[in-house]
Amino acid sequence: MKRKTIFTSVLSVVLFISVSVNAQKARWASADDVVAKELIAKEKMWGQANCTPQPGLKDVFADEFLGTAPDGSRYRKAEAMSTDMKNPDRECNLGDVKIQFFGDSVAIAYGNESSIRKGKDGKEFLRCLVWTDTWLKRDGKWQIISAQDVVVNCPH
Repeated sequence: MKRKTIFTSVLSVVLFISVSVNAQKARWASADDVVAKELIAKEKMWGQANCTPQPGLKDVFADEFLGTAPDGSRYRKAEAMSTDMKNPDRECNLGDVKIQFFGDSVAIAYGNESSIRKGKDGKEFLRCLVWTDTWLKRDGKWQIISAQDVVVNCPH
């Protein structure tokens, strides 16, 4: 009887782990993937927020969102949604974005963007970012829960 209980317990754990691992298998989004198009549209909206306020951003970020800026500082949802109207960027452009799904409720977006920005000296310069954003689907809604931004040399 004891052996049967141990066998059943081990089998249950193995099946649970097997199901969990298979559920998290990664897949890249195809060009016509509807969810990927939605996430990319929201990424574009966020990128445009450096140039002009985007009221729709409120629903893009989870309340517990935490991002890492290029200088290593952390920022929350309120800062992610804000636009510096005293010194907005211009010509905000979203570059290439790839979406990778992990199961039905986690996605990672890998992308890049650029904008023209004013430096502290008042001179304009082209700023290019490469970023990784983590998306979570909760209560039927996709939201960004984490972001990592890196400033890179702009292609010529």
